[in-house]
Amino acid sequence: MNRVKGKVCIVTGGALGIGRACAERLGEEGAIVAVFDRLDEEGEALAVELRGRGIEAHFWHVDVASERNVQTAIDQAAALFGSVDVLVNNAGISGSVKLTHEITEAEWDAVQAVNVKGVLFCVKHAIPHMKRAGGGSIVNLSSIYGLIGAADIPAYHASKGAVRLMSKTDAISYAPDRIRVNSVHPGFIWTPMVEHHLGASGATDIDAARKAVGDLHPLGHMGDADDIAWGVVYLASDESKFVTGSELVIDGGYTAR
Repeated sequence: MNRVKGKVCIVTGGALGIGRACAERLGEEGAIVAVFDRLDEEGEALAVELRGRGIEAHFWHVDVASERNVQTAIDQAAALFGSVDVLVNNAGISGSVKLTHEITEAEWDAVQAVNVKGVLFCVKHAIPHMKRAGGGSIVNLSSIYGLIGAADIPAYHASKGAVRLMSKTDAISYAPDRIRVNSVHPGFIWTPMVEHHLGASGATDIDAARKAVGDLHPLGHMGDADDIAWGVVYLASDESKFVTGSELVIDGGYTAR
């Protein structure tokens, strides 16, 4: 119950899916939780629910593609809670399913704005607070497709590869400040984003598509959001004090082939 006791944790894209699970599990382990999301109703409802369970939490409307929005929210969270100790960069979109020869510049840029610039902006404006706090942990959600390729969604794959190497660069850059930076690489996790992606890819029977994609993993099924959230709790906690610049792969064996 106390793995991250008293740590101020920002979770972007925290209203649904993996982000929500991260916010809940961090809160249960003693964290003070700042939920950042564009989904106001869902984000505020989560903050209210967490407070009802005795967890200190607050919601901010944040579009991570807006640097001004990010800076304001992070500064407000630091002022309200006293510091920023953990940043979980979870916000992301899958974007267009078009292949490289079909995708438009606008469709490409939309994915990079959230998945890459969003990580940049959040890290950029969390770092000064972490330096003042004497250290911190940044956890960047990449993907199995930040490690391997596949014949679909090229903008998404490019963005997640970027997040992987951004994590390593920042791990080296900020190690003297006792700020650790790691990436997490989920396999297919059953979330609203994955369900939407299957539909956008042409699946008419979502249950059958879910099973078919699950079968691609040696364990035989998709993961749950909590499978990722517990990995994030580990990286946020002092249990991982000697872990930085690493890739935590949680993929049911997908990349083991």
